[in-house]
Amino acid sequence: MNLYDKLTILTDSAKYDVSCSSSGVERGSGGSGDSRTVGNTVACGICHSFAADGRCISLLKLLMTNACIYDCKYCVNRRSNDTRRAAFTPEELAELTIHFYRRNYIEGLFLSSGIMRSPDYTTEQLIRTLELLRKQYGFAGYIHVKAIPGAAPALIARLGLLADRMSVNIELPSQNSLLQLAPDKSKEAILKPMRAIRQGIRENGTELVKYRHAPRFVPGGQSTQLIIGATPDSDLSILNLTEALYRKYELKRVYYSAYTPVAEHTLLPSLDTKPPLLREHRLYQADWLLRFYGFEAKELLDERTPNFNLFMDPKCHWAVQHIDRFPVEVNTAPYETLLRVPGIGIRSAKRIVAARRTGRLDFHGLKKLGVVLKRAQYFLTCSGRRLEGLKVNESTILRSLLSRKEMDLYLPQPKAEQLSLFSDEELAGTAGRELGAWLLG
Repeated sequence: MNLYDKLTILTDSAKYDVSCSSSGVERGSGGSGDSRTVGNTVACGICHSFAADGRCISLLKLLMTNACIYDCKYCVNRRSNDTRRAAFTPEELAELTIHFYRRNYIEGLFLSSGIMRSPDYTTEQLIRTLELLRKQYGFAGYIHVKAIPGAAPALIARLGLLADRMSVNIELPSQNSLLQLAPDKSKEAILKPMRAIRQGIRENGTELVKYRHAPRFVPGGQSTQLIIGATPDSDLSILNLTEALYRKYELKRVYYSAYTPVAEHTLLPSLDTKPPLLREHRLYQADWLLRFYGFEAKELLDERTPNFNLFMDPKCHWAVQHIDRFPVEVNTAPYETLLRVPGIGIRSAKRIVAARRTGRLDFHGLKKLGVVLKRAQYFLTCSGRRLEGLKVNESTILRSLLSRKEMDLYLPQPKAEQLSLFSDEELAGTAGRELGAWLLG
């Protein structure tokens, strides 16, 4: 098998890892008929990620091999699946990465692998690849590598000194799900390398304080991925796990991947089931609230409401459920309280705190500061007054918080347009009341 065939197979096998998003672009030199253009975008393996300073960078994203000794039911690369297999040697992979880099196709590498022989052997192959890149080729670009569950801590430590970021994919959010769908894996085997990475980062931080030129261990931190929709686990259990991972293992990010059916199995959704993309989106929104807005998982969901509302984002839904806490006075409310107002983000909350030091704020001033008044107006007062002419009731609040697209998507629509005795405004009010009754239950 030639190198291009391997590249095609192993980049396609890596597409289900959402730690990076694919560019989806194939643009060749001179493809538009202009012979003056140079360079091209290779379809297989080029994806985009973001550096710590916000720069968008191109990465070569692929597996070292899609051959795997495990038989995880949800995985396209599982042992029992009849698919084309391929594997790079460390030398091939290092040379390929350098050639891509020298041609300015990529700025870094995103490397994962199926399990070859054993977790330790696979990790040794990853280490060999990164050693060639760093030491033989002098590659100083960004490298994100997957730590293999079950690998020895000493190997994880060696790998961490060569990578910028590491991740260990949990995939399934509960031990019961692992037993059913990934019997070769265990919760302890997954969490063990997470603990080793966390400890290595802590120790390295101490070393860097004492010795400025000490080698850096995983300077970009660690992350993980959870599959959404493959098992009956609720959003509450997923969010509780996410919160624990951030707190206990000091993760930089938890990524969520809506499950795309790739195999027929009694324990998995049928092949014609659509990926739960909106549910994935709501979890990302909730994750943001945990990391930056001061929310806790128990505030957003509970046993009575274990799943997120698909009609509106988690912050708006929380505000509607706790309407007794509003409105808040924008000129005196603490920063932490402002962050909980729909329509106010981190930047606009900081701008409000800074601006009110020099004078009183009104609604016109809030709009200039970046506040989304369409949402925030129902939850704020300026100098004790609401926005002039604003009607505050359950129906108007809900219709304001929901986009027209969401209304059209989730409210029942007539099959054919017919003459109506009611105006559009009256119909919208009726829809709002029906929706409000469902939302507030």
